[in-house]
Amino acid sequence: MEKKKVDQVYYRQFIRTAIMLLCKAICDVLGEKAAWNCVVDYTIAHAYFVRTKGMPDLDAATLQKIKERMQEMNEAGLPIVNQMFAKDKAMDLIRAHGMKEKAKLFRYRRNNGLNLCYLDGYYDYFYGSCLPDVSEVKLFDLLPEQGGFYFVLPLAEDLNTLPDFVPRPLLRKTLEESNIWYNQIGIQNIGDLNDRICAGDISDMILVQEAEQERKIGEIAKMITAREGVKFIMIAGPSSSGKTTFSHRLSIQLRTQGKVPHPIALDDYFVNRVNTPLDAEGKPNFECLEAIDVEQFNKDMIDLLSGKEVEMPHYNFKTGRREYNGHTLKLGSEDLLVIEGIHGLNDKLSHSLPIESKFKIYISALTSLNIDEHNRIPSTDNRLIRRMVRDARTRGTDASQTIQMWPSVRRGEEQNIFPFQEQADVMFNSALLYELAVLKQFAEPLLFHIPPEDPAYPEAERLLKFLDYFLGVSSESLPSNSVCREFVGGSCFRV
Repeated sequence: MEKKKVDQVYYRQFIRTAIMLLCKAICDVLGEKAAWNCVVDYTIAHAYFVRTKGMPDLDAATLQKIKERMQEMNEAGLPIVNQMFAKDKAMDLIRAHGMKEKAKLFRYRRNNGLNLCYLDGYYDYFYGSCLPDVSEVKLFDLLPEQGGFYFVLPLAEDLNTLPDFVPRPLLRKTLEESNIWYNQIGIQNIGDLNDRICAGDISDMILVQEAEQERKIGEIAKMITAREGVKFIMIAGPSSSGKTTFSHRLSIQLRTQGKVPHPIALDDYFVNRVNTPLDAEGKPNFECLEAIDVEQFNKDMIDLLSGKEVEMPHYNFKTGRREYNGHTLKLGSEDLLVIEGIHGLNDKLSHSLPIESKFKIYISALTSLNIDEHNRIPSTDNRLIRRMVRDARTRGTDASQTIQMWPSVRRGEEQNIFPFQEQADVMFNSALLYELAVLKQFAEPLLFHIPPEDPAYPEAERLLKFLDYFLGVSSESLPSNSVCREFVGGSCFRV
């Protein structure tokens, strides 16, 4: 079958259509209540984990019945009809169908009309439009998992191929821990968050969330100091995951354990710009491993490990050259190097270093907050908004530029970061349940500034619609060491 690649706008419609088809099939096989107890929670690669909330786990036989019903509707090409309702009528309708979380979400919507999707007697609401019918959703799989099941779908690169599902146990464990904690504090979706904002206790929740992150960072510091022989802490993560703030906070926790941490930025080992490899479009590829002087990095690290004094480089981004300014380093018995960069988990970077000398940490903003039962918040959207706000403030990059470069950033992450995340010793989730309510105040003016003729305008419109679900929260109550401060400003660290 010929490869079918689609753009991101179409692919988002495809995903919503697939979820609509799944929920309708669950409704037909297990009843409407089951459809609302199945929460589309998070993604593991190209598979969506659907949590069976308050239900027994679905066995393979039951999942096969749901799959067969989906295939029947696909072959029939059943249409999806968009129906606009007045807000009050729409809320009555969704309450009647048991959509409690959607009703909570709609309470905070300002527009008077709501667009519901209708498929053969089943209503649902999605953040964005579906395809006109379900005939496009031909390839999918349902795989049983504890607490729910995986909904496997094709990638945008080829809708005619269903890739094999590869479990990622460390990523799933990290996401599950976040979900458990969110459940304990009673905030699982935007409606819950908005309720807490309206109740006036969001400042307390900010402190609780920050304390939880600090507890986890302290636990990681203890894990590092308990492992004999560790000298290199390798930190990697995708763009705007909060690596810099995390490395500072981890260093403080390591100092409480009697260690002496020294930060090392892999960017300082960039090759001179004239030697930077080019990508397929002939542009400098700063995200490939070859953009780093790997051999010089290994030589310096081995020399440090053997007790030698080493002059450390500094990369001058204005001149595009690596410089040496007399900054030397020599490791004592309690000294550790905290190395941060996108290739930190790739053993090809640190091929000369003994395995026992390295402790690897993967960090990302793994958003666990959902819009509602069937609309999740992609972690990539969270990171894009973080980067947009930070780059406008610190680098003079407007929102249009950030949006247009984002696909290239994502391709680099897929090639250089995500394949190595399961090799980490520990994974840290830097997402904050309140952060999008804070970032909203900073991001909206940047997005509104993008004119209709700009290529980034459709994406800006999508993000504005997404941020409209949140009530705003002031940044004044954020602690100065918060990860969020790395993006909105006011951090006590140099970020």
